[in-house]
Parts: sequence; structure tokens; C-alpha cells
Amino acid sequence: MDRLRAMTAFVRAVELGSLSAAARELHTTQPTISKLVAALEHSLGVRLLERSSSRAAATDEGLRFLDSARRLLEDYEEALADLGERRREPKGLVRISAPVALGELRLNRLMLQALAQYPQLQVELMLDDRFVDPVQERIDLAVRIGGALPPDRVAQPLAVWPRWLVASPGYVQRHGKPRQPQDLARHAYLRYAGRDDTVRMDGPQGATASIELAARYRINSAIALLEAVQAGAGIALQPSWMVRALLSQGALVRLLPRWTGPAQTAHLIHAPRRRVPMRVQAIQDLLLAHVPQW
Repeated sequence: MDRLRAMTAFVRAVELGSLSAAARELHTTQPTISKLVAALEHSLGVRLLERSSSRAAATDEGLRFLDSARRLLEDYEEALADLGERRREPKGLVRISAPVALGELRLNRLMLQALAQYPQLQVELMLDDRFVDPVQERIDLAVRIGGALPPDRVAQPLAVWPRWLVASPGYVQRHGKPRQPQDLARHAYLRYAGRDDTVRMDGPQGATASIELAARYRINSAIALLEAVQAGAGIALQPSWMVRALLSQGALVRLLPRWTGPAQTAHLIHAPRRRVPMRVQAIQDLLLAHVPQW
């Protein structure tokens, strides 16, 4: 029996919740995964999984064995990485998850830079606005903006971006500029879909404002919202990383510059590990060096 393969099958079956899901990820069949786990159980003399047609759950013995199996697999991967890193050049695949807008507008170019800098590196950048669990989906690094941080994962602060009120020069020419937050009620306000009508802002010397604005147009895409602002459809609060370059180019105008909306906070999330492979460290260093500057 290939014990490493059997332990991998067991660990992924538990993490993904079914033998069939583990089989799909490991590019094999469900009977093969079942046989590998059964052989592992026979060699250990305990039952590791409770199986059904739709799910697999670890037994008490399986839960106790799970952490040890994970550590053994990590040690094996690290040993392989040590051999490959003797040339001191990042090599291999790094899987990254990030929000769609951040990935399309910023991270894509940074990953192309990484590929040019490290010829032996491979990158798989997966863009999804939902939270992706690094363990369940075998992600090396996940960039997450906002939301509660998972208590059993490592969450490293990455960046804090203020939100600025912006509009196109054409919109300002047609409708003028608000002079104070309350003036926004007389303007076309655009917002991300699914949020309430309250707009909260912080101003000079600790001032705050909370305005009820009923938006005629709501969009569940950050990129589409930015396009609507650029097209002159109205005013919106946008994170600084999305609009800084457009403001410097004159493509957008910042309104009420002494006021900011609630900041966006980004974290870099990954599974706990004792050692970071060089391939992952290379990407992590790039993210930590560049993303806070956006």
C-alpha cells in the first residue's frame, strides 16, 4: 500500500466531506479512494471514516489521526521542496484566491510580474468574491477583503484602503459638486447591491455623517460600479486602490476630499504551517510589498 497516497485520500475525504469529492480532486475514482482508505484502516486497525452515499465523516479515531496525517504530508511536501530549493529559486505551483475586482484590476498584473521574475514558478489565480477556505480548496494564499476572519486560519494584515467619493468630470460639469455630505441627497448616488440606504462618512476633526440615500442604480459588481461612475451615471464611494490612478489621470474627480467612507481592510489568509515553501514565500513577499501601496 502507498501510505502517503492513502493518507492523502483520507485527509482530503475528511476536508471535502465525501469520497467522490476527494476522487475528483485527486483525479481518480471513488472506488479507488475507498480502497485506499480501507487499506489504511486495515493497517492501523481502526475505522477512520463513517461513509454514506453522499458524505464521509471522520470517526473519533479518525479525528485523532487527522492532525498527525496532515503533519506527515506537510513534512513530506517540505522535504521535497527543500530538495528543489537547493538552487534557491522558487519553483512549482502557487494557488491564490482573491476577490474578482482586485484580481482583474490589480493582482493579474502583479502575477504576470511574478512569472517574469521567477521562470520556474507557476501561478493559478482564482477569482471569486466568496470566502475560499485555504484548507478545503488547497489554496496556498487567499486575499480577503472585509468579513469575519476565520479563527483556525492564519490571517496576516495586508492593506487598509479608505473609500473616497468620486464622480466623472462630465457628471460634475452637469450637476456640480456637493459641498457637504448632506448635499449628496440631491445627486445621483450609486451603490453596491445588497446594502442598506445609509451612507456613513468620517470627516475633519472627528466629525461624522450618516446620510440616507436611496440609490436608483445598484450593482453587485465592483468593476461594473466603477464603469458606471466613469460613464457619468452618478457619484459613488470607491476604495482608493480602485480610483487612485484614475484620479491622477483626471478621469475621475474626488468629491468632499476631507471626508472618507468606511475603509476596506485586506488580509492574507492561509492554513497554519510550520514552514513556508519558497514558491509560496516569493508570492507572499510580492503581495506584502505591493498591495499596501495601492
